Amino acid sequence: MSLNIETIKNLAPARRASIAPFIAMDVKREATLKEQAGERIVHMEVGEPCAPPPRLVREAAMAALAGGPIGYTDALGLLSLRQRIARHYAENFGIDVDPQRVAITTGSSGAFIMAFLTLFDAGARVAIPNPGYPAYRNIFAALGVETVDVPVNSENGFAMTAAALAKAHAAQRLDGVLAMSPANPTGAMLSVQQLRDIAVFCETEGVKFISDEIYHGLTFSRPAQTALAFSDQAIVVNSFSKYYCMTGWRIGWLVAPPELIRPIERLQQSLAISAPTLSQIAAEAAFEAKEELEAVKEGYRRNRDILLNGLPELGLGDLAPADGAFYLYADISRFTGDSTQFCHDLLHRAGVAATPGVDFDPKLGHLSLRLSYAGAEADMIEALKRLKGFLAAR
Repeated sequence: MSLNIETIKNLAPARRASIAPFIAMDVKREATLKEQAGERIVHMEVGEPCAPPPRLVREAAMAALAGGPIGYTDALGLLSLRQRIARHYAENFGIDVDPQRVAITTGSSGAFIMAFLTLFDAGARVAIPNPGYPAYRNIFAALGVETVDVPVNSENGFAMTAAALAKAHAAQRLDGVLAMSPANPTGAMLSVQQLRDIAVFCETEGVKFISDEIYHGLTFSRPAQTALAFSDQAIVVNSFSKYYCMTGWRIGWLVAPPELIRPIERLQQSLAISAPTLSQIAAEAAFEAKEELEAVKEGYRRNRDILLNGLPELGLGDLAPADGAFYLYADISRFTGDSTQFCHDLLHRAGVAATPGVDFDPKLGHLSLRLSYAGAEADMIEALKRLKGFLAAR
């Protein structure tokens, strides 16, 4: 049977599928193809720990596999894991969280989707930091939600402020605010006062507040605070991917006000049934692996120091704060006006995979790139060597 033109037209994707690519993942795919062809690639394109999951995580998973079938859990997740997450907030922040307010999700990605679907109808307006995590913009676009860019740059310490939100809200009403601390791609953190001010602004103005806290634990000068300390109306998203070294396990959580839990549960029932059970069992053990995880974090600190010392010598000294997470966001305007082409050349000529700034800032990101330092220390040293040769040849 041959296809006619009308049939082909019918196969066109829906408008909601016509979102921008997540460029970091495109770079990862291209870098993997080069590796499969036998090339040695230094991976700095995605935020993925090179360390394995903690020993206790692996042991818990193996014990579960040896114990019989791994079936569904309740849609909101294993009660024991939800209770352990609630205990985490008591131990680390002195906050009493009812385990019934916790939902276990398929990574933080699943948590964002549940939160966005629960809070916002098509046509809503949500403020996001710019530069910021690309999936925010892309998921919102697929859901028909308008994003309102709040610039974060050297002038404001790369931090979203309540004053900037109030200005955007006065120009045209906001329905929501999404903040992140520590932030991707900049590594910048909100101060306790800034986070409090955002929470107060949202409650005062009746604006829904989502706090992305997936890089909690990965801070280098001061601990991060949770929005739950200032608002019981905030939705907090967190994950086992980053600090806990469990990216591929696809396991995260959110904490929401009680009145939103049943709607989230209904969505989870139909969109995912439940988060992966094996991952939930393993994740509960991750909380007891702090000594091992802190050692991994010290590796990130060393990597960060290597790059902070080495990049300025290469002409890449204009960097965002890097207070937390495991990223450096660098100004490359002295070398190029096209970060996409720059990163393409860097991969194909020097074997270093990096993410162009346009992934995080469609307007001004052509002058920046992001480097992840979640890899091995030897990779950081090798990356500097390759970058030096690459930049010298430009």
